[in-house]
Parts: sequence; C-alpha cells; structure tokens
Amino acid sequence: MRTISTSTRHLRDIYANVIYANVIAKGKVNPQTEVKVARRTVVVIGIVTIGGGILANGQNVAFLVALAFAVAASANLPTILYSLFWKRFTTRGALWSMYGGLAVAIILIAFSPVVSGNAKAMIPGADFDWFPLANPGLVSIPVAFLLGWLGTVLDKKQEDLAMQAEMEVRSLTGVGAEKATSH
Repeated sequence: MRTISTSTRHLRDIYANVIYANVIAKGKVNPQTEVKVARRTVVVIGIVTIGGGILANGQNVAFLVALAFAVAASANLPTILYSLFWKRFTTRGALWSMYGGLAVAIILIAFSPVVSGNAKAMIPGADFDWFPLANPGLVSIPVAFLLGWLGTVLDKKQEDLAMQAEMEVRSLTGVGAEKATSH
C-alpha cells in the first residue's frame, strides 16, 4: 500500500474535496472524477515540492526554517490577533489578511537575494532581486495586518455584534454548545 505524507494528503483533500467538488464542479462531480483530480493534485504537489527541494539544495536549513516561519506568520498572525482582540473583525478581513499576507510573503521571497542575485542564491546565474531583504517578514506581516484591517473596514456586511458575543462565550467556555441556535 502506498503512503503519502500528512501535509500532502491534507492539500489533496482540500483541493479535491473542497475546491474542485464544490467550487469548480459546483457539486456535480462523480467519485471517479474526484479520485482522478485527487491523484493529479498529488502529482502536481509532488513536482512542486521536488522542484523547491532541488532549488533549496545547499541552503542553510535554519535560514529556510526562518523563511517558513515568516510565511506562516504573514498568513496567520494578524488573523489570530485580530480575532482575539478586535470585536468588529470580519470574515472578509480574515480572508484578506491570510491570503494577502501569504501572497506578499511568497512574492517578496521570489524577488529577494535568497532566490537570485548572488552566488549563494537558489538560482545563482539569475539577477531579478529587487527586494533587498532576505526575510520578508518585516514587510509582509505589517501588510497582512493592514489588509485585515482594510478588509474589515470595507466589509459592508458587518457581523451581528450580539451573535458575535454569543459565539465568543461559547468558544471560550463551552456554555450553550449543547443546543443548536438558529442563525
């Protein structure tokens, strides 16, 4: 029996079950097609991963871990902090913060000296490094905070404050979780 890593399985399931079945096929998908899409997704993820591993060959592992933490912080930190401390924070703000922070971090890494521009770069012969920092976190995390704020402020459909307070009590204490409420 073949085994795949948990993260690859998770990405495959997200794409095949959530994105493809519900968004692209709009719920009209048969199981055979969904399995084909899942298998192709695993192949694409594998190719991208192998390519990234080949490009990262010879890089300092601690530095690569720092890049991974910067990307994760750009995508998650603003959403977590806004969710904890800002009552008006909305779903749109969370989405803008997560996707925007992730995109900015990846774009800044792609155009940093880590990828091109010097002898220690992942692509030594190329020279397209217009972002001067090796780690994007200094820029991408504040941009993600800005996008989270902007997404919330521009959201015309503000969350119901009474429902939000009830959900906060339920999430922190569990009170009222045993019965369903109508939304």
